Amino acid sequence: MIAYIKGELVILEEDRVIVDVGGVGYGIYMPGRAMSALPPIGSEVLIHTYLNVKEDAMQLYGFLTRDDLAVFRKVITVSGIGPRGGLSILSQLSADDLRFAVMSGDAKAISKAQGIGTKTAQRIIIELKDKIDLEDMIHTPGNDDISNSVQSDAVDALVALGYSKGDAFSAVKKIEITENMDVEEVLKKA
Repeated sequence: MIAYIKGELVILEEDRVIVDVGGVGYGIYMPGRAMSALPPIGSEVLIHTYLNVKEDAMQLYGFLTRDDLAVFRKVITVSGIGPRGGLSILSQLSADDLRFAVMSGDAKAISKAQGIGTKTAQRIIIELKDKIDLEDMIHTPGNDDISNSVQSDAVDALVALGYSKGDAFSAVKKIEITENMDVEEVLKKA
């Protein structure tokens, strides 16, 4: 398996990029969100990849973060969702937005992706609800372990009080956590 490709970005197409690695150009399909975040042509890029092997093709799918790749891998485990469907979903929603939509049961947000209808979105929610970890949802770049721990504890406390995981996560996520905040303060603000 090819874990990542690191090389010079040489071509941007509609739904894929070509990365030159030692004179070999790798075509990598990427979600629209990731493609819009790429550096200019000629820059060095590192793209985390998933190799999909079919009887008539071998295709690379790429992501700028390992987190996006992990969510993609979970999405394509849903029956009826292939790599193209996974790309479509991750073009519409960020990894965190998709996690939140799954945890809160928001089929409408997922069905905004091209080629994903309401029934398919509901199937995604049902099949991924148990695979999405609350700790993954709380992970946000830039937060340290202390604030992640405080967020996690606050969400757990709200769930214990009877709120759904999705509602608890949404309330806690809206709060800007500072270094000296404890769980009690976060609960009051939530």
